[in-house]
Amino acid sequence: MVRAVVEAFYARARADDVVGPVFNRVVAAEEWPAHLSKITDFWSSMLLGTGSYMGRPMPKHIAIPELSDAHFQRWLTLFRMTVEELCPPAVAALFVERAETIGNNFRIRIAQFRGQDPRTLRVMRAGTTTEPQER
Repeated sequence: MVRAVVEAFYARARADDVVGPVFNRVVAAEEWPAHLSKITDFWSSMLLGTGSYMGRPMPKHIAIPELSDAHFQRWLTLFRMTVEELCPPAVAALFVERAETIGNNFRIRIAQFRGQDPRTLRVMRAGTTTEPQER
């Protein structure tokens, strides 16, 4: 199920007008099969505790200068759509909860790296189209 979610989500994300250009610039077309395997390992580790992921995703995300809250919000929205289509409700809810935690942690770390005050960030929730919610 994790593999199915990863493949469906990234197919959707790569075609998206907001996040697609970032994904397609950062990950070369020939690197996608390996990237999908790495992301599957990441989510297997996050959800199932498999320990199969040994990477460091933060430096790679920090290195993307155009990465903004608009990208994270769209990522969360697309992710929620994907898991709700493919997973039973309890599994989809777990995926979404973890995605929100991961996305918000990334936003905090990126803000710190950029010299911004992360305390000004509002928590984002998957699937929202309005202002992110207060903590």
